[in-house]
Amino acid sequence: MSRIRKDTKGKVLHKGEDYKKDKKLYRYSYTDSLGKRRCIYAKNLEELRDKEKQLQRDQLDGLDIYVQGNADVNYAFHRYIATKTELRSSTKTNYLYIYDRYVKDGFGKKKLSEVKYSDVLLFYNALLGKGLSIGTVDSVNTVLRPTFQLAVRDNVIRNNPADGAMAEVKKKWDGNIGIRHALTIEEERAFLESLELKKNLSWKPLFIVMFGTGCRISEIIGLRWDDVDFEKGIITIDHDVTYYPRSDKNYRCEYELALPKTEAGIRKIPMLKKVKDALELEKQNQREYGYHCLVELGGMKNFIFCNRFGGLQNPASVNKVIKRIVSDHNSKEIVDAKREGREPVIIPNFSCHITRHTFCTRLCENGTNAKVIQSVMGHKDIQTTLGIYAEVSENKKKDIFEQLNNQDVI
Repeated sequence: MSRIRKDTKGKVLHKGEDYKKDKKLYRYSYTDSLGKRRCIYAKNLEELRDKEKQLQRDQLDGLDIYVQGNADVNYAFHRYIATKTELRSSTKTNYLYIYDRYVKDGFGKKKLSEVKYSDVLLFYNALLGKGLSIGTVDSVNTVLRPTFQLAVRDNVIRNNPADGAMAEVKKKWDGNIGIRHALTIEEERAFLESLELKKNLSWKPLFIVMFGTGCRISEIIGLRWDDVDFEKGIITIDHDVTYYPRSDKNYRCEYELALPKTEAGIRKIPMLKKVKDALELEKQNQREYGYHCLVELGGMKNFIFCNRFGGLQNPASVNKVIKRIVSDHNSKEIVDAKREGREPVIIPNFSCHITRHTFCTRLCENGTNAKVIQSVMGHKDIQTTLGIYAEVSENKKKDIFEQLNNQDVI
């Protein structure tokens, strides 16, 4: 039998009710439709229960509005997010960030039942017109489409207005938009040679490991000395560290250590000689200059790559360095090539993830077995690997026909 709780005046307290002596207020605690704990306060019990009744009416009204199709897109989105209990906190926060920044204050206020396919198309095109990248608009679609799909499954709306919208938008733009292109061998070599400059030397170990393992940037940030077996020449990947915006008002960023999203992400990668040399160089530099990572996350420490303050690197900082190195190289290369009477080797702008795509491409170009590549890269779906194989094969086909074109055989 449950214990009967009473306040200081002997009045029986209902479930969720209590009295805060320090504040001299009555409190009612509850869980909202999004799964978050909420509280309401009152000076006396009668006032608190009036607020409880109003809260119950509001909750029922909100549900009725949704069922009748009169809720706005914002309500439907938060209902969708509340169902995604399996999402990693970083992924969930990213969804909230994307939605709040690009959808909430405009498109999000539209009535759910009145949104048409053309509305979604116009919205996506408007975002592109504001200068957003196709990748960012795709991220918006990633949160909007399943929001509408849940409403379809709830029988609130008949059809998903976002179905096919992103594909249609991409068709009207460059057909290559959204496709990640690896660096060519010439471009990769030019970037790595730029690391020999004095101002770039401190970044050399990091980029050698990125280009030489194909690891995700979150896996690189989370790499510890304990994960590297120099004797066997093996790097073990069994966790990652993400840098993501928190779900507070300002979306301040923080690090989170987690297991890979899929079992395929847990793997062992053989070390190339250059990778092993780069890691040994980093270890030597840390000994000589007396710095090391001071961060501990989830009971893990001894992370390899850190900044001069002993903190972890983050993707934005690494991308900024890539941009600087590429810009410096291209500016000098244009002048040098003109003076030497040759075509310049221009490195395209790229991000951290392209180092991974480039490594995978090099494996494909080498004719490595697709299943082996899938295992090394940690691809959950073999189709991801085969897609890169197909792009490499297409480029090889063009090269072969170009060679034939220059021969007097046919």
